[in-house]
Amino acid sequence: MANRILIVDDAAFMRMMIRDILSKNGYEVVGEAPDGAQAVEKYKELKPDLTTMDITMPEMDGISALKEIKKLDGNAKVIMCSAMGQQAMVIDAIQAGAKDFIVKPFQADRVIEAIKKTLG
Repeated sequence: MANRILIVDDAAFMRMMIRDILSKNGYEVVGEAPDGAQAVEKYKELKPDLTTMDITMPEMDGISALKEIKKLDGNAKVIMCSAMGQQAMVIDAIQAGAKDFIVKPFQADRVIEAIKKTLG
């Protein structure tokens, strides 16, 4: 069975890019969310194997959403997505329980490598 992935990013274009990379590599995208608050709701509803989470979003940022998801599921696997120059936020995300991070603009091989490593 394909691994089920939830994509969270406020930019529809970025969600489309990740969805495209994942689909081409045999992963099943079970849902998408444009902000952290919806991400938490979708996580509860869909119980994905892995979530890709943008850091900077309206409503609730990725780190806050990550913390909420980790409260719901201590074993949640979340990979953070950040733009260049957000190193401090990436460190916060890892401390909050993120398994890995990928930098925008996305490189397909790096995205797949992070996902394979995280899903083990």
